[in-house]
Amino acid sequence: MHSAPPKLSMLQVLACGAAVVTLSMGIRHGFGLWLAPVTQDMGWTRQTFALAMAVQNIAWGVFGIFGGMVADRLGAFRVLIAGALLYALGLAGMALSPTPLLFALTSGVLIGAAQAGTTYAVIYGVLGRQVPANRRSWAMGVAAAAGSFGQFLMLPLEGQMIARLGWQPSLLVLAVLVLLIVPLAFGLREPGFRAGGGASHSQSTRGAMAEALRHPSFLLLMTGYFVCGFQVVFIGVHMPSYLKDHNLPAHVASTALALIGLFNVIGTYVSGSLGERLPRRHILAFIYLARTVAIAVFLLAPLSALSVYAFSAVIGMLWLSTVPPTNATVAGIFGVQHLSMLSGFVFFSHQIGSFLGVWLGGYLYDATGSYDVVWYLAMVLGVLAALINLPVREHAINRPSALPA
Repeated sequence: MHSAPPKLSMLQVLACGAAVVTLSMGIRHGFGLWLAPVTQDMGWTRQTFALAMAVQNIAWGVFGIFGGMVADRLGAFRVLIAGALLYALGLAGMALSPTPLLFALTSGVLIGAAQAGTTYAVIYGVLGRQVPANRRSWAMGVAAAAGSFGQFLMLPLEGQMIARLGWQPSLLVLAVLVLLIVPLAFGLREPGFRAGGGASHSQSTRGAMAEALRHPSFLLLMTGYFVCGFQVVFIGVHMPSYLKDHNLPAHVASTALALIGLFNVIGTYVSGSLGERLPRRHILAFIYLARTVAIAVFLLAPLSALSVYAFSAVIGMLWLSTVPPTNATVAGIFGVQHLSMLSGFVFFSHQIGSFLGVWLGGYLYDATGSYDVVWYLAMVLGVLAALINLPVREHAINRPSALPA
């Protein structure tokens, strides 16, 4: 008989995990602020910048699966260290790249891989293993809220840095700042992974993957998450330029993105807490439908700073609030043994949507001179995602021999 490894303090896990997500997501959410200065200074089109961001999202999704496998097998600590180093290297490369290809490789591939190792899938794996099952949804809401607080905290700072230092020095400062993830990773070093370089698994990685991909509810969650990625990344990257095209001052865009982050602190916490009491499929359906209504009202109302701030507050409540119920549902169905990997699979679908949202935004803008088609597509997809989540079955999967949940 092997005794169970000791658990980390819940306060320690939440504090360190939240701080990591605050840094990683806070920097990531600000990339839309770089679109105008980079393209103007380098003489590139918006599609060039958008393609690099699209590559970043796909790389994040692809590397997220394999990063999750490593984190489930060897622990999150090693993955977080590697992710922090890649993040710093990618930000420095983004600042210094002289060609669109190098820009896509650094801001796209390197930073995408870094985000895979420093964001939700890896952190949620630790939370799933260290937090009691009846508190998982709440804990995931806290971590997601931290990512939103990072957006609120970092976006005004990034906007001021670009204005005062220039876009290239600002990226180099962020490259140094993101290395704070390294000491935070030590607070997430799980006892069960220290000796022997891994934790015992009664289900193989391949078996867990095949089981999930055969499960209808897992496929429905993946499909809904595709829409989430399409909507939030299109808005996050292209809304600053959309507002500039309508002659609104630059500070309106940075304030709007900061408001999205601030109100999503509330939205993600509430969705995580409600996930302990209400069917999560209903929570997800409501979020997707409410996003559609918010976008429709935003497009129909006269555009002003006030209407932008109101839209940002509402869409912020719904921004990453899909993350806790989606991941808590995956944990509830399949257990936590391979949670980082399975979360990585779901997130890969999210990132395919992100790729299309950010790339189509740039492509259709260059082709038509407008973002209208992408706004309309985001609304149609929102309705479909709401309907797709309703049939999800949340109860634990039946296995011949139970695996630890």
